[in-house]
This record gives sequence, C-alpha cells and structure tokens, in this order.
Amino acid sequence: MTKVISLSDEAYQALKKIKGKDESFSDVILRLIKEAAKRPLSEFAGRWMGSDIDLVLDMVLKEREEASSREVEIHSGYTRS
Repeated sequence: MTKVISLSDEAYQALKKIKGKDESFSDVILRLIKEAAKRPLSEFAGRWMGSDIDLVLDMVLKEREEASSREVEIHSGYTRS
C-alpha cells in the first residue's frame, strides 16, 4: 500500500541529495529512521537550549494545527454513496 505525503521543496531536495541511484524515497526515509533509532537518546541531551526549545515547540504545534485543518477539509468534502 502507498500513501501520498507532502514535502516542502527544501525537504524534497535534501532527500533527493542523499538518495542512492537505485533507492526509492521510501527507502531513504526508512534508512534514516533506522539510523536515528540506533542512536541513544542521551546523544540528544542538551542539544536544544533556551529559545531553541520554544522555536521547535512552536513549529511542532503549528504543524499539528495545519495537519488537523487539512484532515477536517478532506473529511468534510467526503460523501458516502
């Protein structure tokens, strides 16, 4: 099964840059997830400080709000036959 997702141009270009010749975008994403899962959580300790934390939290909340809005738009236009 496949799913359609949206990426910013910046995210697309970043994935394209690290994608291998015979590798799909799904393969790249799965590889990155596996690599990240191998890293201990302690490696990230202290990485975000002060206003960085606030900025990241604001970005996460904004993305969640936008995703929720898109979901409502998609479902509100759906009618069952």
